[in-house]
Amino acid sequence: MREVWRIDALPPALTLAAVGGYGRQGLFPHSDVDVLVLLPEHCSQVMRESAASLVSRLWDVGVELAHSVRTIEECLQEAAQDVTVQTNLTEARWVAGDKKLFSDFMHAMRGALDPRAFMEAKLLEQQQRHNRFQETAYNLEPNLKEGPGGLRDLINILWISSTTGHGSTWRALADHDIVTHEEAARIGRREQVLQDLRIRLHMHARRREDRLLFDLQTPLALEMGYSDTRSRRASERLMQRYYRTARAVTQLNEIILQNLRTAEMHTQPVHARALNDRFEVRNELLAAIDAPLFECDPRAILEVFELMQRHPELKGIEGTTLRALWRAARAIDEQFRGDPVNHARFLGMFRHGQGLTHALRRMNRYDVLGRYLPVFGRIVGQMQHDLFHVYTVDEHILMVVRNLRRFAVPEMAHEYPLCSRLISEFDKPELLYIAGLFHDIAKGRGGDHSQLGQADARAFCVEHGLAQEESDLVSWLVEQHLHMSSVAQKRDLSDPAVIADFAHVVQTERRLVALYLLTVADVRGTSPKVWNAWKGKLLEDLFWSTRRFLGGDTDPAGSRLQARQALALEKLRLYAVPEGAHEKLWRTLDTPYFLRHDAREIAWHARLLNYRVDTKTPVVKARLSPVGEGLQVLIYAADQPSLFARICSFFERTSLSIAEAKIYTTTTGYALDTFQVLDPSRALGEYRDIIAYVEHELTAQLTTGGPLPPPVRGRVSRRVRSFPMVPEVSIRPDERGNAWYLSFTAGDRPGLLSSVARVLVDYDISVQTAKINTLGERAEDSFVVTGEALHETRNVIKLESDLIAQLATN
Repeated sequence: MREVWRIDALPPALTLAAVGGYGRQGLFPHSDVDVLVLLPEHCSQVMRESAASLVSRLWDVGVELAHSVRTIEECLQEAAQDVTVQTNLTEARWVAGDKKLFSDFMHAMRGALDPRAFMEAKLLEQQQRHNRFQETAYNLEPNLKEGPGGLRDLINILWISSTTGHGSTWRALADHDIVTHEEAARIGRREQVLQDLRIRLHMHARRREDRLLFDLQTPLALEMGYSDTRSRRASERLMQRYYRTARAVTQLNEIILQNLRTAEMHTQPVHARALNDRFEVRNELLAAIDAPLFECDPRAILEVFELMQRHPELKGIEGTTLRALWRAARAIDEQFRGDPVNHARFLGMFRHGQGLTHALRRMNRYDVLGRYLPVFGRIVGQMQHDLFHVYTVDEHILMVVRNLRRFAVPEMAHEYPLCSRLISEFDKPELLYIAGLFHDIAKGRGGDHSQLGQADARAFCVEHGLAQEESDLVSWLVEQHLHMSSVAQKRDLSDPAVIADFAHVVQTERRLVALYLLTVADVRGTSPKVWNAWKGKLLEDLFWSTRRFLGGDTDPAGSRLQARQALALEKLRLYAVPEGAHEKLWRTLDTPYFLRHDAREIAWHARLLNYRVDTKTPVVKARLSPVGEGLQVLIYAADQPSLFARICSFFERTSLSIAEAKIYTTTTGYALDTFQVLDPSRALGEYRDIIAYVEHELTAQLTTGGPLPPPVRGRVSRRVRSFPMVPEVSIRPDERGNAWYLSFTAGDRPGLLSSVARVLVDYDISVQTAKINTLGERAEDSFVVTGEALHETRNVIKLESDLIAQLATN
């Protein structure tokens, strides 16, 4: 920098200063170089042009600049309006030019700095930054620099401590009794871990990249000496180390900032009131009356979280108490875990309900939850490379408990009215929260985590004195927590045998309600992209059908058929459809059609097709989906072997995702197909705006015919590319041998469904029903199919092989 300054012969009245990371000598391999060109107050145009020339020259020689050109007065104005600018400038370091101008600048900056206001602004800035990351360090592609528990949290401590006169190093903080020397050493080690990771990340990415992206996690892990084990990838082991480091940084950040705030506010009067004989409230913070409380009585550890839960007006834990609590967590041992008083206190938090999520998150943040429940401690920071969870196992579990609690909050009843009503009527909802806490607790051990988890749940219930009936319900929920979602999204819910089989598993209405609530909370807790209104409808349909079955309606097919036909006729009258107009269409339909479609769909089909039963041209009609999200598309055309593949290809090319397809062939040889389609990215705008486009373009393609268009090609996501999954295909006959269930699981990609449909065309296999279940980056699709080829075992084996080959194509 000085060499360029010398070569360009900058006017001697100018100053070049390093600011930001460059100023504090904290550059990483591909960091921006932050510089300030400082101008005198009455600078000439020539000086400003010289500064611009310097900036251009530095870019030309390959320095990636983040620059500003200002006078001292302009710096003060910018700093007064933006604490980020103020922070950058307070780290200024002279590089070249007029030293007196730089000295005047630093004197002016220090004079304008209000330490208390600066601290409050930086605390607010940190909170806003954390909010951008949903206040969690446990995203699967975390940001090492800006995310919660990242390097910025550590630097923020030093910014505040330096400004408030407590030093700019960890040792200086220890010398000022803000931290102990042991804590200073510990935070220094955590900082080294993050710095090492960030340096390696920049070197691998060959650019300024601060996110631990999926495609960089594995090479980083191997470089750092991690290897795959029987149950865990090398990248998962690396990421668990990162998450635990980030959690420790979050703990220390909160403790140190609280201590700094206490030290800075020491002149303010202390307003204290007693909560009990051991704790009091000081300036809206919970504080232990006696400093060595936790050492004398470790039971007080859980009491802290109980009090915080029961007194939501408290804004946090006082700094000294927080530090003592953090240290005392190491005292949680077998004796502590076996103490009946601690059992009662921990269960009491679940029974109280309100504030439970915050209490569990605090316990996890301060390393108390994982020590009290060692099985939970094993999954803290554990990744899930199943292509649809976007949080670590512990964060997902706490998200599920949060969702269950939201069902019980009256102010949230508008989100999921049925769930809110069911949980309000559910006796002892704390059993649901305990099941939520244990449902994925055995992830990563190898084996069936549902079976392993139910054993852990039962042991917890027995140890904590729950009744036999309560223990049975919790352990059963953990064991079966995936079952309802699987049935709803993969099986034909119009088949009475499916409902009967599911009811046989559930057995009682109480279990059904509990499993439904846990399933909705679980699916919603995997990823914001996984839940949609269509999945909600499938689960709700399964819930109501099973509830009717358990209530004694064990042979509902005939009564349901008549009831649906009657209700459909009522809806047709509302549209002034002439009496008897539906009869020509209905004569071409049989019982499975009426059982597979609800009354609204039956009426819609009859209204659109009553005069088009023998049409020679395809009929395509679309409407806003009755479930509240997406489009419902009707296709009525003379049946042909490649029709399903052609329709799938059209929707893929239109960037619409198929959620469900009801495929039906009339007795006169017409396909009457209904598709539920979604636009997951909402790139197409409002659904109502694309109805005409879908109707016109799909009709044209079906009318034109010709060879199938080539499969859609597109970019496979980083996650699928970095963690490819082995495709699985299952083909088995139904109970009567009339149709076959075909299901597959694979990493999702553009063109996947139409590629599968092409394979089925090659084998002359017809699709009767399709349920397309996309979970994040993972496709779990199920079909009911028929075809002569399926009666030959060797054809089935070859079909499975061809499907696996197609699904594995990346």
